[in-house]
Amino acid sequence: MTRLTGNALGGMERLKGFAARAVFLILFVTSMAFAVLPTQANAQSYRFTQVEINGNQRVDGATILTYAGINRGETVSAAALNQAYQNIINSGLFENVLITPRGNTLVIEVEEYPTINVINFEGNRRIGDDVLSTIVQSQSRRVYSPTLAEQDAATLVQAYQQEGRLAATVTPKIIRRSNNRVDLVFEIVEGDVIEIERLSFIGNRAYSERRLRRVLETKQAGLLRRLVRADTFIADRIEFDKQVLRDFYMSRGYIDFQVLSVTSELTRSRDAFLIAFNIQEGQQFTFGEVTVSSDLPQIDPDVYLDALDIKSGKAYSPTIVENNLARLERLAVQQGVDFVRVDPRVSRNDRDLTLDVEFVVSRGERIFVERIDIEGNSTTLDRVIRRQFDTVEGDPFNARQIRETAERIRALGFFSNVSVEAREGSTPSDVIVDVDVEEQPTGSLSFGLSYSVTNGAGLTAGFTERNFLGRGQFLSFQIGTASDNANSEIVFAEPAFLGRDVRFRFAARYAVSDNQDSFQFQTRNISISPSLEFPTGEYGRVGVRYTLGQDDVFNYNGASTIIAADVANDTRTKSALGYSLIHDTRGRGLDPNSGVLLRFNQDFGVGGDVDYIETTALLAAETKVLNEEVTLRAEFEGGLLHMLNGDSRITDRYFLNGKIRGFENNGIGPRDLSTPSEEALGGNMFAVARFEAEFPIGVVEEYGISGGVFADFGTVWSLDNDGGFIDDSLNLRSSVGVSVFWDTALGPLRFNFSRALAKQSYDRTQNFDLTISTRF
Repeated sequence: MTRLTGNALGGMERLKGFAARAVFLILFVTSMAFAVLPTQANAQSYRFTQVEINGNQRVDGATILTYAGINRGETVSAAALNQAYQNIINSGLFENVLITPRGNTLVIEVEEYPTINVINFEGNRRIGDDVLSTIVQSQSRRVYSPTLAEQDAATLVQAYQQEGRLAATVTPKIIRRSNNRVDLVFEIVEGDVIEIERLSFIGNRAYSERRLRRVLETKQAGLLRRLVRADTFIADRIEFDKQVLRDFYMSRGYIDFQVLSVTSELTRSRDAFLIAFNIQEGQQFTFGEVTVSSDLPQIDPDVYLDALDIKSGKAYSPTIVENNLARLERLAVQQGVDFVRVDPRVSRNDRDLTLDVEFVVSRGERIFVERIDIEGNSTTLDRVIRRQFDTVEGDPFNARQIRETAERIRALGFFSNVSVEAREGSTPSDVIVDVDVEEQPTGSLSFGLSYSVTNGAGLTAGFTERNFLGRGQFLSFQIGTASDNANSEIVFAEPAFLGRDVRFRFAARYAVSDNQDSFQFQTRNISISPSLEFPTGEYGRVGVRYTLGQDDVFNYNGASTIIAADVANDTRTKSALGYSLIHDTRGRGLDPNSGVLLRFNQDFGVGGDVDYIETTALLAAETKVLNEEVTLRAEFEGGLLHMLNGDSRITDRYFLNGKIRGFENNGIGPRDLSTPSEEALGGNMFAVARFEAEFPIGVVEEYGISGGVFADFGTVWSLDNDGGFIDDSLNLRSSVGVSVFWDTALGPLRFNFSRALAKQSYDRTQNFDLTISTRF
């Protein structure tokens, strides 16, 4: 083993120290070199006297140089060259870009994106190519952009999700063609519809799940799930349903109502959703004390209080308060008091669950309407929109009236989107009202099918235009035929006759009936009828009309001397003046669940072949009870035909067809028993009372099936010429029965099972009746 002496050890120590210093020096120099080199590279600059651009075919070289942002003779850094590359590639026109400095020359080589030859959709069955092509932004003969294609794919996926197909996928692909062209193909996997298997509610006490489900736009999947589009899961619809629920409860006095949460879960099979609304109803509040106060000398609070349409004890509703605010403002305008502001001050009484409302009438800001600007109406004339305004340029500005105007414009049904906004005008005391609308189709071509036990099957075809020539006018033409009749009708209506709130209507009708089965004769009728209708108040309207027509009875094969006398009169010309009084509170009164319709008509036959006075009246009422689960209806109707010269004709008299259930067509009233077929004669007077209740019968409401019970009472009587042997006295008839209502996607069906209780021996009963009416 070798041993080192002390001198050797000292030399080794000195050698180690030298080596350590040498390593340190090398590391220092190396690190400095790495620190300096990048600085030198970044500091490198270029100057180009010329630019060479290669590969461009459609895009001009000057345009590419503009994108690059480099000028000839300008000193640029390496970072500037990199930015020029980014600018060119971000233009979206080029698939590849290469920038190379070569001495004094900057070479830019580009590879342009190809042009789209055609756009195809593959794998789509539920949504057609014509619909999908309107969704994508990529277009044929335009430059292909991968970014835009991906955006189009995402948009197509959203379209399928709106159809309830949440698993849909769309993949854009290109097929290379000659001359730098490509075919853009969207490969679509539609997936299955994700239905809503169950809609449930947590926290509801006042109203059942059945009632609340009828409120929602979203529906449970039912028997007709392939026809009902509302039973597919759409996330955006849930937000709308939350607002609808809130409006429902608020309009019924539940002012503290909240939707705490909405949970949506996929079922285990991942083919349906379970949706639960967690709600908090709170307590129902009613109107308490209602008062009016004002510090304006022109305002008499007692007069304004009398103008209110609010009753203490009724369920509180913001809509009722809003309507009464408008009432008071209109009253102020009628009294010549401008710039009036009405504010409701609501005081809450938790002990007795009432809300006291004080309407404070005060002076508002002096702001005028400078002008009204209308945009987006490519078809509808400006005047159709302007006449929905209660204000014109120069009038005092009223924000509530503007909101009401927006609702009236939407209610026209001419526009898919309506925006009415106010902005400051040329001065702070002026405003400009901007109306922005989006047109939608207003015409329709319809084909219909109807059926009833008495009339059999029938077909109808028609054309309807609700905004004729963009003037807001209504035009309709209908043709219908059934087993024993045919008719056609044309109707034209102008809703603002002479620029006023007066509706002008013109109708022309031609009808032929073959009544050989029941009357053994045929009829022909042709008539024209112009009319005017105008409002008389919030719920009332008055109509005046004139009717000119001819009716004919021919080909009589029966044995009744009374009908034979009617047929012998040949063709008659009828000329009549008439009027109508209408009072209708359905959907607009104090109670959203109740409504009354009152209609009174009179026609005076003058100037034709027959003079007469005909009077008819109808009173109908409807209300919902038992937490709106049961709907009660009652109708009272009557008519009187008084002839001033001669006798009434069989085509003039009443037969109560469809007015009393449990009896056949022409099955009630005076009848000529001396003839083999005991022909019906009708009567000059009739009176009817109908009562009905509709209620759920335990079937899932999404099927649209409900039940009902009814009771009908009435009769028809009185003849001008009874031949001395006809019983035309007032004999009461009545019937009771049950109904099954089925509101299908194809149309409403009603099955009536009835039994006549009070009848005459010669009346003809009918225990079952089915009606269906649909239009598609």
